[in-house]
Amino acid sequence: MQADAYAGSPVPFDPRALAALVGGTSAGVGVLDTGLRYLYVNPALERINGIPAAEHLGRTVSEVLPGLDAREDMIRAVLADGKPRTITISGFTARDATVRRYWHGAFHRLESGGRVVGVAGIVLEVMAADQEQRALEQARRHLTLLDTAAARIGTTLDMDTTCAELVDLVVPGLADIATVEVFPPDVAAPVRPAPPGVLRLRRAALRAVPALGDELHGFGLTGEYIDYQEGAAVQRCLASNQPVVENLTSDEQLLRSAPGPERLTAYRALGMHSAVIVPVTVRSGALGILGLIRAGDSPVFTDEDVVIARELAGRAAVDLDHARRYAHEHTIALELQRSLLSEPRPPHPHIEIATRYLPADRSVMVGGDWFDVIPLRDGRHLKAMGDVMGHGVEAAVAMSHYRSLLRMFADDELPPHRILEQLDRMVERSGLDRAATCLLAVVDRYGGACEVASAGHLPPVLIDPRTGARVCEEMAVGPPLGTGFGGYRTTLLEFDPGTVLFLYTDGLVERRDEDIDVSVGRLKELVLPAGGSLENLLDDVLERFGPGAEDDIAVLASRTRTPGVGTHDAT
Repeated sequence: MQADAYAGSPVPFDPRALAALVGGTSAGVGVLDTGLRYLYVNPALERINGIPAAEHLGRTVSEVLPGLDAREDMIRAVLADGKPRTITISGFTARDATVRRYWHGAFHRLESGGRVVGVAGIVLEVMAADQEQRALEQARRHLTLLDTAAARIGTTLDMDTTCAELVDLVVPGLADIATVEVFPPDVAAPVRPAPPGVLRLRRAALRAVPALGDELHGFGLTGEYIDYQEGAAVQRCLASNQPVVENLTSDEQLLRSAPGPERLTAYRALGMHSAVIVPVTVRSGALGILGLIRAGDSPVFTDEDVVIARELAGRAAVDLDHARRYAHEHTIALELQRSLLSEPRPPHPHIEIATRYLPADRSVMVGGDWFDVIPLRDGRHLKAMGDVMGHGVEAAVAMSHYRSLLRMFADDELPPHRILEQLDRMVERSGLDRAATCLLAVVDRYGGACEVASAGHLPPVLIDPRTGARVCEEMAVGPPLGTGFGGYRTTLLEFDPGTVLFLYTDGLVERRDEDIDVSVGRLKELVLPAGGSLENLLDDVLERFGPGAEDDIAVLASRTRTPGVGTHDAT
């Protein structure tokens, strides 16, 4: 029955998909709206009630079957709290108005976009055959899988996590073993080419029931690449974009389903006897496959199992496509940023520099952190630390523009605040729509001081081996670059011999649960003994402050050596 629903009431599901799922089951299945009016009945419920499906739609249970105690109070409770309930229903139907009958009914609330839209009920006569009872249990399991899929699949933008969530959902409810295999990413470390006619996929997730865990070693491991020969079930599935169902009762059938003949022994050890390969595809093309296997005493896959598997694979495909697109952009942005953040060359043999760049967790898009060291006239040099606002490829590209403009203006003999002013004006005129923070420090080759200016950037830290670290809070801070407001000022910082100048981006210190002043204040605890390694200093900084970072981190430490002397006496 095509459930078009009564006039004025939206259908919260695809009737054709539901009919394909439960149309052939012997259990009666009905869908009610929030007013307990019928939206859909399957042929089995039509036969049980003895009334055509069309005469159900738009009417309540009591209106259709006045002689039936449908326990509407319990059904309304399911609507109210969302807890599934199994209840006993009794009464008389139009099919036989003289004999009281009894049914077990299972009811589940339906939601769409966070809104309650109705309730689905499955009923089976108490005296029905064991086969019908098994059908009821299977239908209930299937409904539960579909009901929980939206909440359990696609919780992150990581492809492997999404694949793991899919196999965790279907084992053991739909299969004894489940695997998700995907095409290698198009932006990543190169993978050796597959031989002609061979299909190479990466096993992104694998799950099995505990009883088969000891036998999985021969089945393959998560993360490895698997080659499927011509004629293998996976090749046939992706070529037709249709599920492939196989009963693996002979060695010939097992070989036809396996990647290659070497897997035959492992498949036999697992006791595999039934397999379903389902394509995981989106409009742009195939992403991979979902493989389901049953072994031992488990029943073979039914047509309804295949419908459920394909529905779950379709839902997961949308999340996997989002994750794949994210990974593609994240990888490009990260590679672009790394290429632009190559280790800067010291501007003079007496200048010692150490840098680090630490990308945020993969759940965060790469940002626009950058640093640079630029030689100036008369032995001076300019150190820069910046952070373009936003994330992704656009932020990394904008960062390259800022870095190029800075190198152009640094050729002039200008104090730091004048360089920032020119950079701010040029960014505004160029139409670059991403603001950035920036800290500049002009350091003399031999002097015990440097000139600094800030465009919305956090203050530097001076680390003296004798007196410890201090945050340069006296530095004037102007607005970020790209705002057009100007108003930058240069501050003179003086220091003792051996002092290290430490620059950083906000990813090092910003935490959601901590005030930024407190976070920056913790940098006063940094210590570096006289002659200590700058590389070790940065390793310690990232080990101490890096965990829990929600944004990229860039750090730079520098100091100046006195010619002919092994000591360090200025930044």
